[in-house]
Amino acid sequence: MLAKTTSCTVLGIEGWMIQVEVDVSAGLPGFATVGLPDNIVRESKDRVKAAIKNCGYDFPPRRITVNLAPADLRKEGAGFDLPIAIGILLATGALPAARKGGYCLVGELSLDGGIRPVKGILPMIIAARESGLDGILIPEENRREARLAPPGIAILPVASLPQAVEFLAGMPTATPLAGNLPELVASAADETVDFADIKGQQLARRAMEIAAAGGHNILLKGPPGAGKTMLARRLPTILPAMSLAEMLETTKIYSVAGKSGVDGGLCICRPFRAPHHTISDAGLVGGGAIPQPGEVSLAHNGVLFLDELPEFKRHVLEVLRQPLEDGSVRLARANMTLTFPARFTLVAAMNPCPCGYHGDGRGRCNCLPNEIQRYLGKISGPLLDRIDLHLEVPALDFRELRQGAPAEGSAPIKERVDRCRARQAARFAAETDVHCNARMGNRLLEKYCRLDAASSRLLETSVSKLGLSARAYHRIIKLARTIADLAEEESIGATHLAEAVQFSRAAPQSG
Repeated sequence: MLAKTTSCTVLGIEGWMIQVEVDVSAGLPGFATVGLPDNIVRESKDRVKAAIKNCGYDFPPRRITVNLAPADLRKEGAGFDLPIAIGILLATGALPAARKGGYCLVGELSLDGGIRPVKGILPMIIAARESGLDGILIPEENRREARLAPPGIAILPVASLPQAVEFLAGMPTATPLAGNLPELVASAADETVDFADIKGQQLARRAMEIAAAGGHNILLKGPPGAGKTMLARRLPTILPAMSLAEMLETTKIYSVAGKSGVDGGLCICRPFRAPHHTISDAGLVGGGAIPQPGEVSLAHNGVLFLDELPEFKRHVLEVLRQPLEDGSVRLARANMTLTFPARFTLVAAMNPCPCGYHGDGRGRCNCLPNEIQRYLGKISGPLLDRIDLHLEVPALDFRELRQGAPAEGSAPIKERVDRCRARQAARFAAETDVHCNARMGNRLLEKYCRLDAASSRLLETSVSKLGLSARAYHRIIKLARTIADLAEEESIGATHLAEAVQFSRAAPQSG
């Protein structure tokens, strides 16, 4: 007898509907799974058989064939256990009357019939909703993550195979999950860091505000203990609050990666990722036999902080070029190409030399010139060209550390950033992929960043003297546009351009 159930898998960060066809026929006992299953899916036969028996149902001593359609799409993960088990029970008559309506089934089975959580539950729910199904049965332990799913489909958490069977037989054993997004956002954890913690460093604070206002990447260069890490960790506190679309997209990435967000899987606040400098290129941009998102994708809609930038392997840093330029990562495999979003603000920090004290005025540096050149040469010019703000962060003296006047906190800075981002949102309302000044292309630069005669002369002189590239020329104009927006000016003036040039002059020279 043939039975069909519906399930879902994840490719990249998108859900794909899968038809699970189960045929139980006469012949020697056997269990075959076809349809490009991976090893985890093939092993489901042992989990399913034990779960059915241990829950008190009869497992048929017959030939069982499971087909996962479409057959040309690779199936990965243990989430097919539940739909396969339900299909066997339907085919043998142990589940005679199925509940009316279409339901998607997702869950890994334990040997005693319990249902374990799976990765990627949020994109699966969204795919089931877009397919027009009435509901989706998910593992109970995925309940918290599922609360962020948009309305339009009944989400039914189940804890065991018998509970799923009873629900599909028409019994009210599973209660639909009710999401409450405003309550979830309100319950998000308060920030534990604040810009008020930072003493002095007025120029650095100004640079971080510009970076947040326009979505610009920033490089902080200074001796140990100058406050570079403190500045980076406080950048998310002045970024605009995430929109619902950003929350969904970011949570989908964390769900696929099997990582928890702020609230048991929910990404309500902007992510902050700080990978160690020993990370591999696959760990940074993603990859593996089963492609998984890397740190650049986990930082999507948030901040990626690379401390001790020259200590990263050079080939690892070079793979950042495409994400910084395109806002996404494309991973090519033999039978597919997956795209992971990676639109983040890069904050990089580095010392001026191997010992860290070159140029501090106290004579503590004992590095040779060729050692300094070799150290700075680990960062390529093309990568530096993709960083908008370059800033020297000097060491603080004792008086600045002991100053009594409280520094400006994150809240008033965020208010200015929000106003600036609102101006950009209105400006780019007709654009699809551009939401901040840092993402402007040449066409938008021509349209929204026209310079008067004085500003053009200043920019031409600066570019000629500094020997800047065409990309650096464009990023100066983008910075000036953000500075003008912070000042609530419609046009870019010479003062805005001069400040933008100032933040482009501190780039370390690489060889």
